[in-house]
Amino acid sequence: MVPLAPFSLSLLLAACAGALETPSLPVASITAPIVSRQQKRPSKTHALRSLLAAGSTADLFASDYGFDYLVSLTVGGQQFYAIADTGSSDTWVPQTGFQCFNLTGAREPQSACAFGTTGFNKTRSQTFQAYPDTKFSIYLEGVAAFETVEVAGLTVTHQEIGVVSKAAWMGDGVNSGLLGLAYPALTSVVNSSNPENPILYDPFFFNALPDFSVSLDRGADGPNSTHKHGTVAHFGYLAFGGIPPVPVTNLSVTLPVQGYSLSSRLPSSSSSSSSTGYFYYTLPIQGFTINSNTTLLGANNNTILDTGTTLSLLPSSAARAFNAAFRPPAQWDLHTQTYYVPCNAIAPSLGVKLGGRVFNTDPRDAVVWVGKDEGGGDVCVSGVQDAGGDAEDEGLVFILGDMFLHNVVSTFDIGQNRVTLTQRKPY
Repeated sequence: MVPLAPFSLSLLLAACAGALETPSLPVASITAPIVSRQQKRPSKTHALRSLLAAGSTADLFASDYGFDYLVSLTVGGQQFYAIADTGSSDTWVPQTGFQCFNLTGAREPQSACAFGTTGFNKTRSQTFQAYPDTKFSIYLEGVAAFETVEVAGLTVTHQEIGVVSKAAWMGDGVNSGLLGLAYPALTSVVNSSNPENPILYDPFFFNALPDFSVSLDRGADGPNSTHKHGTVAHFGYLAFGGIPPVPVTNLSVTLPVQGYSLSSRLPSSSSSSSSTGYFYYTLPIQGFTINSNTTLLGANNNTILDTGTTLSLLPSSAARAFNAAFRPPAQWDLHTQTYYVPCNAIAPSLGVKLGGRVFNTDPRDAVVWVGKDEGGGDVCVSGVQDAGGDAEDEGLVFILGDMFLHNVVSTFDIGQNRVTLTQRKPY
């Protein structure tokens, strides 16, 4: 992933005043249901740590502290459940016969990687085409290829994908790949003879429709969950060409995605495509409120919307205030650098001010069940964690993850480089 540098709060304030006219958004004709939520993969967590240190609708499925949302994906006529991730750009699947490794690099049996299938078999596909002299490498390794990819009846031919032959993966027996929804500049496909030179390409949605929307439903996680591990359920939608069929309010805002200088990696107001690039869906935040209090905290210039992250990672000042508002207050664990809360704690609501409008979260999203302790007791963490500093601290990127995204419909207009957020009705 690409480390991005912060810019001055004066630029932030100027950007915040620049909310755009919100377009009329039709209900998407193509929707892919999200069908599962599975435990977060270590590679995503590691990538986020590295970053912080430096119309169709598909049903979504819901997986460290949190879950990934999965969508049904067909590659070369073969079905996979893939992670829908706005924080990654590559679409990839494992190949049959892949080699599995643990995170120390030691060889493991394939079963240890726990993919949901035995992998993609290129000999069974009539549309597979190798992409010569390329290498796909992140926390997995393989080659790039062209293949026909389909989501919810929306088909893209000659789509570039990664085909993984070596995987350091801790799966859940369900997910078997990833559908990348971020900008192409984040690709992990490189020229095999010059690995420092990434090969830019169009992700799936670039080749399909100019915009897509995501609605993520919260799940009944923890000891009272009725969801059985590895089974199919409904957890939201990935929609192309409009918004998914979920009830929304009339509160919405449209903001330009923040571009960055390709030379300095600093945020840039330039409209020149030759000098400005886009990486994540980065938005300026005017501040955060707690329990509808009008006092704004943690205004910052570098916050990304990421469906692949469950928790929200906020400026330290905002995270401290939010976690002090639990009853009883959240407890900071110095060893794990994590705010823990009792699973039955009374949680506050988080408000996020963007473009002059405040979007509120449901308190249920502020308590995240993460498993059992050694004594069999339930363990929960706060949905808001400390990103490690405030806006003036160099090198930090903040994240609005699923605990925020559960409460809005997010529409990503790639052609216009803008994002529309629409508040969902309570559910």
